Amino acid sequence: MNKIWLIVQREFLNRVQKKSFLIATILIPLIFPAIIALLVYIAKEQEKNRQKEVIHYIDESKLFKPDSSKYIFKEFHGTLTEGKTAYKATDDFGFLYIPAITPEKPQGITLYTKISPSIDDISSIERMFETQLRDLKMQALKIDQKLLDDLKTEVTINTVSGTEEKSSDSFILAGIGMAAGILMYMFIFIYGAQIMQGIIEEKTSKVVEVIVSSVKPFQLMMGKIIGLASVGLLQFLIWIVLMTTLTFGVLGALGVDPPQQQAMQQISAEVAAQQAAATSKLSQNLEQFMSLPWMYIGSCFIFYFLGGYLLYGALFAAVGSAVDSPAEAQQFMFPITIPMLISYMSLFMFILKDPQGPISVWLSIIPFTSPIAMMGRIGFGVPPWQLILSQLLLIGGFIFTTWIAGRIYRVGILMHGTKVNYKVLAKWFMMKN
Repeated sequence: MNKIWLIVQREFLNRVQKKSFLIATILIPLIFPAIIALLVYIAKEQEKNRQKEVIHYIDESKLFKPDSSKYIFKEFHGTLTEGKTAYKATDDFGFLYIPAITPEKPQGITLYTKISPSIDDISSIERMFETQLRDLKMQALKIDQKLLDDLKTEVTINTVSGTEEKSSDSFILAGIGMAAGILMYMFIFIYGAQIMQGIIEEKTSKVVEVIVSSVKPFQLMMGKIIGLASVGLLQFLIWIVLMTTLTFGVLGALGVDPPQQQAMQQISAEVAAQQAAATSKLSQNLEQFMSLPWMYIGSCFIFYFLGGYLLYGALFAAVGSAVDSPAEAQQFMFPITIPMLISYMSLFMFILKDPQGPISVWLSIIPFTSPIAMMGRIGFGVPPWQLILSQLLLIGGFIFTTWIAGRIYRVGILMHGTKVNYKVLAKWFMMKN
């Protein structure tokens, strides 16, 4: 155990003291808020200098009522050919032709533009026609809009789950599961690849040869994986703190409200007439969100993050010790990433839709898929025996993969210029000490 701890210290200090680590740890959190600040500034300037686009139009139906909230409409009196010719001589946005349509058959409306219009432009014009034609149909049927509004009834189903009958919201739980699963996928893959890169770089060091002769392969691999994992975890925590602080600071300096506050203001503006009901629903959702077992969810996230990172880190380390460059490692990377891809895709296809289904349960128990799958299920409630079994198998999987990686590492780290394939890896694994 003492030898493992010494290797952990060596790996941690060697990488933390490097200039590249310090630069990456400080520079990346600065880049992210800088990009946000640039995008916000550009958006503000664009909004400030934006002018309404001009659209010429011919209306043969006499039904169209121009809405000048987004565009400037100029009616053209003449034929379609004359209108298109006159439009081409201008720098205006478009020319709209409205044939003699009826509210029941609004076919043939055509927008001519010099460049392809955006999806937003097409959608805005379509919505404008849909609204006006709907109003015309209602007038023809002598239907009062107030009557239609009164007929609308919003139904909200309150969900109560568990033996303690706690109120819950499936949408909130699904959002938490999706966010946790995606974060797990990203971090395991990114930081696991860093372990492989570190092992490849270390193959050129003569110090490794001395270490290999002094400790057992399992001890060496365990120490290296834990040491590199601690570096990644430290860097990740620093990034989270710095990015969060700097991003909110930049948004505040630019006079932009945080996204949550913007959403609240938008909701308040759009549903002012129903403010009391909206506030009640929002308060209920907030209460449900705050009542979630965050200590339980957070501790599970840390466990599965570390467990998944260590398990896949061992496999990445084995690959790194067998090859001489990242390019050579590509043939071994795909089989390692397949379980992660399966669990990531299953997160949306099975786990969030049916968290208690057999596929979701098995994926959350198998060590190679459990970090992502279990975090997708954790908010919906997982039976204790499934959680304990999953965690025990994940610990056992990490120890097993570390043992396999250690046996490959003890031979592969000393090999240079060898053409490696799966047959060679199996040979190294079977070699006696």
